[in-house]
Amino acid sequence: METAFLHTEEVRLRAVEPEDLGLLDRMENDESLWQHGNVTSPYSRFQLERYIAENSNDIYTDGQLRLIIELYGGEAAGAIDVFSFDPRHRRAELGIVVLEEFRRRGIGRVALSLMERYCFRFLGIHQLYAYIQKENTACLNLFHSSGYDMTGVLKDWLYTSEGYQDVCLLQKLNPLIA
Repeated sequence: METAFLHTEEVRLRAVEPEDLGLLDRMENDESLWQHGNVTSPYSRFQLERYIAENSNDIYTDGQLRLIIELYGGEAAGAIDVFSFDPRHRRAELGIVVLEEFRRRGIGRVALSLMERYCFRFLGIHQLYAYIQKENTACLNLFHSSGYDMTGVLKDWLYTSEGYQDVCLLQKLNPLIA
């Protein structure tokens, strides 16, 4: 019998709902997270409402898939994204945010494992990858311990208030595809 793709007994990954507006607002507008990516300004609640309303939740249509990390009991602990989806080469980039109050409890590892299982077994993606700031040791440890290999370092890749930062490229190939 096939294991469920998007849930365990503790955690489930689910579609974004209108009631997640506050969670998205909190994550997207957390300035401390901006240094890890390409965000340069806040998102308005209107923009986030439109995203929720217009998102089809189909990676082939949207080129991305964002799922909420929810604990059983209904508490949202963060979000995990698959984006920059390339259907020809069957690869996609991963991003994950676990809210601070839920960190160091293994929730990120479970969510990452569930998303991998979905991408590798259901979607048939060949490889997943992530760009992680070299100083983000917690995230690097999460991906390393989940079987991702560091395949490169991009020097001075991100500009932050502390100056340019190196970024590590981590990849994981689908073990089901030779």
